[in-house]
Amino acid sequence: MPRSAPPGRRATESAAEPPTGPAAVPGVAEPSRHLRTPTFRWLTAGWALTNFADSALMLIVAIWVADLTGNAAAGGLTFAMLGLPALASPFLGVLADRVSRRKLLAVTYLLGAACLVPLFWVHDAGTAWMIYPVTVLYALVAYVTAAGQSGLLKDLLPDEALGHANARLAMIDQVFRVAMPFAGAGAYALAGPYVLVAATAVAFVGAAVVFACLRFTESVVPPEQRVTVRELAGGFRQLYAAVPLRPLTNVMLVAFAFIGLVNGVVFAILEDVGIPNAWLPPLLVLQGVGGLVAGGLTPRLMLRWGRGRVVAVGILLAGVGLAPLLLAMVPLVVVAQLALGFGTTSAVVAYVTERQIVTPAGLQGRTAAASQLLLNFPQVLFTVAGAALLVVWDWRAIVAVNVAALLLAGAAGLWVRTKAPAPAGELPARPEEVTAPPGPVPR
Repeated sequence: MPRSAPPGRRATESAAEPPTGPAAVPGVAEPSRHLRTPTFRWLTAGWALTNFADSALMLIVAIWVADLTGNAAAGGLTFAMLGLPALASPFLGVLADRVSRRKLLAVTYLLGAACLVPLFWVHDAGTAWMIYPVTVLYALVAYVTAAGQSGLLKDLLPDEALGHANARLAMIDQVFRVAMPFAGAGAYALAGPYVLVAATAVAFVGAAVVFACLRFTESVVPPEQRVTVRELAGGFRQLYAAVPLRPLTNVMLVAFAFIGLVNGVVFAILEDVGIPNAWLPPLLVLQGVGGLVAGGLTPRLMLRWGRGRVVAVGILLAGVGLAPLLLAMVPLVVVAQLALGFGTTSAVVAYVTERQIVTPAGLQGRTAAASQLLLNFPQVLFTVAGAALLVVWDWRAIVAVNVAALLLAGAAGLWVRTKAPAPAGELPARPEEVTAPPGPVPR
């Protein structure tokens, strides 16, 4: 296993992006050698267990509430519960930078398993309310994972391997995105929700054991006596202080917010196209298939084009892929889902890799949490806005606005040039003193 750099020190030569063009292709396999260590393999196993646990109940809780109460709106409210933990992201980021991320994840997964226990007492409409607070805690686990994962990978791997690692983990995400809509719905129909609850708890415990047993050097910033506003805002400052991150963050924010418009009108689209609502999970599976392919190809694309251009092309592809929805034809809807899955996954992998490379180790948790909030919460608001706009607009107008926004955001992203960080030196003792590395060197 490659030795991790001590806190505050990174091998800057590994951060430099390989040359672009065909000459870069032979080097594709070189960074991936860091993913063949026992430590990363165990981390991958833990990530698979985490993804199973994160996705197993994601759709089932809404169906469960709707079945118990006979109220579709009550079931839909669970999706709002899934989004609430985003507001805690800044605090979770501070926590991830103050403590061992490995131990944080292990403890979080144990608590995630424990929070599911009350679901075994849910049997009728009178006890259905218990699903809501459990759903909030269940979703909170995913946000802790997002805050801790970035710094964990930064400590474990050299910079040139981060893109390959993010793509590998994204492929695992997409595998479960493909499998769980069918497996979860089938298990719920055949055996009821309690089997899924038990399986989710077991997966959380298994992930906790894996992360508790991992051993590698971690970088932790010495904590202050109290959490300050400046410390909470450290991740947001980093996103908008680092030269390549600022425009890329804006591009991603606009793109993912406007994708929320389509989420808000999805059932109107299905109705007009003539696709039953029950086909929504298979359509989401198609997005997962596109994302799975993107996970395999994105490292090579980043080596050829650079991370900034992959972000831009991914967003452009998502916009082009959504355009056929305007024709309301089933084959074109299928193609749109594949393109959307490929485009968004490749953009996310490239953006996360750029964010990890240009961010000091002591800011990884806060910066990851800040980007989660910026990309997820506006999308929730735009989803609500899309549903509200259906009262006055045809869904085609809403989709057209979304396509235009994605194409403009992607075109703006083509002008972004990613840069390598200057030597970071030792991390300062105070977390809020960590800023973007000065004087980035153009790649």
